[in-house]
Amino acid sequence: MTLTAPSSNSFISQRLRLHYADWGNRDAPPLVLVHGGRDHGRSWDWVAERLRHDWHVVAPDLRGHGDSQWAPDGNYDTAAFVYDLAQLVRQLDRGPVTIVSHSLGGNVSLRFAGLYPDLVRRIVAIEGLGPSPKVLADRAQTPFADRWRTWIADKHAAAARLPRRYATFADALSRMKAENTYLTDEQAHHLTVHGMSRNEDGTWSWKFDNHLNVWPFHDMPQEELEKLWQAIDCPTLLLYGADSWASNPEKDGRIKHFRHARVVEFENAGHWLHHDQFDRFMAELDTFL
Repeated sequence: MTLTAPSSNSFISQRLRLHYADWGNRDAPPLVLVHGGRDHGRSWDWVAERLRHDWHVVAPDLRGHGDSQWAPDGNYDTAAFVYDLAQLVRQLDRGPVTIVSHSLGGNVSLRFAGLYPDLVRRIVAIEGLGPSPKVLADRAQTPFADRWRTWIADKHAAAARLPRRYATFADALSRMKAENTYLTDEQAHHLTVHGMSRNEDGTWSWKFDNHLNVWPFHDMPQEELEKLWQAIDCPTLLLYGADSWASNPEKDGRIKHFRHARVVEFENAGHWLHHDQFDRFMAELDTFL
């Protein structure tokens, strides 16, 4: 597929300059594509190419990712990401919006949809519910103070770690392919091109902030998160890859917290099912939208 290059734009959120790609067609209904952790907005290019004629498609780089600024304190709590999404929707000055999201982006977008149900027309979340009930129960077995101390130790380690440098672009491309073996050569090359910067010495490094590897040690209470899911008032599509580590909400019980959600599981797909099974994903997306 020949991809159309979007325009590059930015907006300010909590004093950070955040980047987003815009495929034009501003008179069409707005559709926001929200990427996952350690990814970037240009990972949606194939989706945007298919949808740009019928939608005003924008894809932000979350704070600390892609061409957006890094948080100066190195902390990336979910509330800040939700604020950024709210600010982007406000900047678009259009609504309600349709959201298609992945992983971290799905977690953020579902919270936004629960906070502002009148601002979201439809929402798709690919593996965006966060840790499963089992993971949360296992985590709760570790005393809170121990988890806090571990987070401090991990943050110290992240502060001391320099971004990894790859001698050649080919080395970085190999790392991308190893991360997701379902990727075609075209997909892997595109994701790597837009996910890296070249250093002054000629080496290559990923654009995302190393501190994104250390997630906050606490979040909002689970029962409050479930209330946000319950408050989502629009049609909701939850997608899962059969070969992913993520837990399917139809099987772990979390689907009960959604009033208007449908779950679809993709065979022969992992965590990035929108890349792994692109044609099937687009068929499901077109039908839902």
